[in-house]
Amino acid sequence: MCKIFVVDDDPFFGEMLRYHLQLNPDYEVQLFTTAKECLSKLYLNPDIICIDFGLPDIQGDQLFKQIKNINPNLPIIVISGQENIEVAINFLKQGAKDYIVKNEHTKELLWSSIVRIRENISLKQEVEVLKEELEKKYTFEKTIIGQSDAIKNIFSKINKALKSSINVSITGETGTGKEVVAKAIHYNSTRKNKPFVAVNMAAIPKDLVESEFFGHEKGAFTGATDKSIGKFEQANGGTIFLDEIAELDLNLQSKLLRALQEREITRVGGKQKIKLDVRIIIATHKNLATEVKNGNFREDLYYRIVGLPIELPPLRDREQDTLILAKHFIELFSKENKVKPLSLSPEARKKLLKYAFPGNVRELKSVIDLACVMADHTEITEEDINFYSLEKETEVFHNEQKTLKEYTTEIILHFLKKNNNDVIKTAKALDIGKSTIYNLISSTELKKNK
Repeated sequence: MCKIFVVDDDPFFGEMLRYHLQLNPDYEVQLFTTAKECLSKLYLNPDIICIDFGLPDIQGDQLFKQIKNINPNLPIIVISGQENIEVAINFLKQGAKDYIVKNEHTKELLWSSIVRIRENISLKQEVEVLKEELEKKYTFEKTIIGQSDAIKNIFSKINKALKSSINVSITGETGTGKEVVAKAIHYNSTRKNKPFVAVNMAAIPKDLVESEFFGHEKGAFTGATDKSIGKFEQANGGTIFLDEIAELDLNLQSKLLRALQEREITRVGGKQKIKLDVRIIIATHKNLATEVKNGNFREDLYYRIVGLPIELPPLRDREQDTLILAKHFIELFSKENKVKPLSLSPEARKKLLKYAFPGNVRELKSVIDLACVMADHTEITEEDINFYSLEKETEVFHNEQKTLKEYTTEIILHFLKKNNNDVIKTAKALDIGKSTIYNLISSTELKKNK
């Protein structure tokens, strides 16, 4: 919503401007007839102010200076009955965004001026966001925390991804940091000065995905009151990150495939073809190859987007990284909240190490944030560590030295028991194939445990 102040001592003229501007539902217009009224409401933080030059209490140039003293960056448009070029030039030199003379074209000129100002503001905001992202220095050591062999292997894969613009597919459990890896690839690539656009497929309603992807023209469908630029067009020259790609509807998969093959898109309701130069990074917590076999994902699209595969390890397979990450999150919490960093007691460390973290790195951060809040002194104790999982069986005792197969067997046994030996329900709950369960059931090891 764009908040616009209009200051004009002619109520009829002011109402005419307000009515015209509010034809855009994104504009919220407040009308004032005196300069003092306007100044008293500046705390409401308007986005743009339109002031009349000839006001009854304070002249327009004085109001202009007072507003600039309060907020130097606030865009101001001056509307005047005077066609004095020197006055107009003086206002523009002082930083006015436009000088409009009152006549039969004022409302159209004002509309165009506001559109230009908003476009410039939007562009500046995009530049600032890009600067902030680049200033984070996406070196792998600073954004992907860990020293385990599993993480070093990920660093190696990322380095390979940087050698070209090959598509990248990132897989791994929820919370393993797929978007962090995608950003690390983008901001260390030759595309780092171009946009990084993230799209979460699971968060977009099915009937809006095409418009979100490719944009739409005004009037393309009910509710399309303005032209909209889609995510692919926004990412042109840069990288688009399609998170949870497995959730994409089959019909829309064919449209995505066509766009990737032809390297061009057409906005919904439009005819103009827009050329694309976009790197594709996709992510999913599902096995895409299995989704293809099950008929849920197009095989041709799979081969088009799979590119360089990077599989992120779950936190339970990252050895000492749990404590390294815990220390990092404690320091991050302390910095954000301007408090002294806390230490972890030996008991707290042990408690963290013997937990499986089904929510992975994301869950660990939440656990550490809560522990920092709960801690009473300079140390986080065992009592301050609280896990979110309701399943006690998700604990992992590293000193038992069990194999992955043994852990898998225990988990499947637990869910089979929980689901009254219903294989289909268990397979769905664990997001694995039924054959995996049947094979384990028929194995000697599982029979021994039954």
